[in-house]
This record gives sequence, C-alpha cells and structure tokens, in this order.
Amino acid sequence: MEFNVKKLASDAGVFFSRAMQFTEEKLGQAEKTELDAHFENLLARADCTKNWTEKILRQTEVLLQPNPSARVEEFLYEKLDRKVPSRVTNGELLAQYMTEAANDFGPGTPYGKTLIKVGETQRRLGAAEREFIHSASINFLTPLRNFLEGDWRTISKERRILQNRRLDLDACKARLKKAKAAEAKAAAVPDFQETRPRNYVLSASASALWSDEVEKAEHELRLTQTEFDRQAEVTRLLLEGISSTHVNHLRCLHEFVESQTNYYAQCYQFMLDLQKQLGGFSGTFVGNADSTSPAAAPSPPAVAAATLPAVPTIPVVPTIGGVPNTVAEGVLNPNEVKPPTSGTRKARVLYDYEAADSTELALLADEMITVYSLPGMDPDWLIGERGNQKGKVPVTYLELLS
Repeated sequence: MEFNVKKLASDAGVFFSRAMQFTEEKLGQAEKTELDAHFENLLARADCTKNWTEKILRQTEVLLQPNPSARVEEFLYEKLDRKVPSRVTNGELLAQYMTEAANDFGPGTPYGKTLIKVGETQRRLGAAEREFIHSASINFLTPLRNFLEGDWRTISKERRILQNRRLDLDACKARLKKAKAAEAKAAAVPDFQETRPRNYVLSASASALWSDEVEKAEHELRLTQTEFDRQAEVTRLLLEGISSTHVNHLRCLHEFVESQTNYYAQCYQFMLDLQKQLGGFSGTFVGNADSTSPAAAPSPPAVAAATLPAVPTIPVVPTIGGVPNTVAEGVLNPNEVKPPTSGTRKARVLYDYEAADSTELALLADEMITVYSLPGMDPDWLIGERGNQKGKVPVTYLELLS
C-alpha cells in the first residue's frame, strides 16, 4: 500500500486547523459565520424528523415483536443479508398445544371437542398475526429504515462537509483580518521613523510583504466563500426534501393503519365464529350421551361464564329429563306468562342484546329489568320484564342483584 506523506501531512494540518478554529469559537475567541434563520429552521426540522422517526421505528418493532432476543436475531439476519427464519407465533403454538391435549383427553369428549375448536381459532389468529407483521414490516418499517439509512446519512454527510467549509471560511476571515492589521501597522511605522532611513527601508519592505499576504488571504477567502455557498445550497436542497419524506411517511402510516384494521377485523370475526360454535355446544354439557348422569356434566352457567359473549349469540337449548321444554323451544307467549308469587329478582343488563324472535326480549346495556325462572326452563335463560314487555333473556348478559 502506497502512502502519500505530503497529503497525509496536509490533511493533518487541515484537521488541526479546523479543530483549533472550532475550539476558539466555543471559547468565544473567534468569530463564527451564522446561517440564516430559514436554514436553521430546516436543520431543526430535519433533526426533529430523524429523532422521532427512530423512536417510532423502534417502538413499532417492539409492538410487532415483543421478544427482544427475536428482534436482535432478525436484525443480525438482515445485516448479514440472510433470510430471516420463519418463527411460530404464540397463537399457533397455543393451537398446537390445545390440539395435542384434545387428542390425549379424547377428541369426542366435550372438553376435547372444545379444545379442538379453540385451537383451530388460535391457529387462524396466529396466521393473521403473521400476515399483519409481514405487511407492517414492508409497508411501514422498511420506508422508515430506508430514510434513516439512506436519505439521513446523505444529509448528515453534507452537513459535516458544510461545517468544515464554514470553519475554513472563518479561518480565512481571521487570516485576512490579521494580515490587514499587520499591513496597517507596517505602513504606519515610517511616519514615526523618518530620521532613520534604514528602518524606513525595512518597514517599507515589510509593508509590501504584508500587502502580498493580504492579497493572498483575500483570494483564499473568495475561493472558500464560493465553496461554502455551493455546499450550503446543496445542503439546503436536501433539507427541503424532508417535506417529501413527511408525505411518504404519511402514506406509509395510512397503509399501516389499514393493515392493523384488517388484522383486528379478522380477529374479531374469528372469535365471533368461535363463540357461535361454542354456543352450539351448550346442549351437550347437560344431555351428553357419554355422561353417566346429568350431574357429571359441566354446568351450562359455568361454561357460559367461562366464554362470556361480547356479541349476541343464539344458543341451542336442550331438553331436560327427556321432556320437551315448551318455554325454551320458542313457543313462549309473553302475554300468557305469569310471574311467580316469589323468586323474582332485579338484574342489570351488561351488554346490548338483540332479540332473535318474538319470544325474546331485546336488552340495552345498563338498564334494569325484572327476571324470574319458570319450571322446566333452560338454566341459561330467564324471563325478563320491562314494563309491559316480556320475553326470554340470556343469563350471561345479566348481573343478578340481591
């Protein structure tokens, strides 16, 4: 490897000269060329954009991948230009465990069938999460990284060059000022030493020498000023491009919100479907043919409490003791129902409920109604009264009061 000693020495001299100029500016011992207010505003806006982009990028990465070890692994794979290995989501892992548990407990048992159904939904949730992470990474994270690793690096590089040009410009101004002061001092010496011709000759020679230094310093100042102005214009154009960056990031943000909306909508639909399926299983807990007795099966209210519905569902109501339940089978005529002399209670409605047919009573959240049960009625349902209105209401939508 060849070394240019003269170039290295020159670069070292320039570095120390700039360092000295910068130190003197910090100590207030040297003048500093100030940038105009518009340029300073562009610099502040660019720094603000960079700082907040970094924070938003990091926190979005945490949102998409809460595991810090997994984030570090993905970062290393990206830096090495290697494909990131496919990772099982938490929902998919839970689905695997539930399926394996159902096979051990018996896929035909109520618990086993429910585990299989819930496991299938968890698998679908995991797949939706994977798709959302992939979409957010491409449409949102990648543009933010490209700005920080591309445009911002270019801006930072040009800003450093501008800083060096400014230091060189201020150093030239200082040299010119010093040369002019020395020239003025040398030109003033003969006025006080006219009786000493030798000194006059020496002073005149020194004055001519300083005049040459002044001319040289002025020439360097013009060149340095031109380089500074050119670099300032280049940097200004890059800084004004931050507005385009904001527009691009705004578009990416809309795409991120759309992906997240679709993801949550899919999750809601999956859980709604699961809830309806579990509601269809409610009759098997009491009249399960595999059970030796009704008492051995899980209690329907307990199952309903464990899977508290967030939206209305229409349960499948069984028969009790082999005798058709006329109230639960939908032949209820609200006008023919008479409340019992005792056993009525007040209840607060927890969620809105839309009546499936004329035998049911529509509910509004937080309203108070009177409820009671009739002989042979399914335990998941009660008769509700609101003024002159009567109808069946689901127990899981109520908070029974003393």
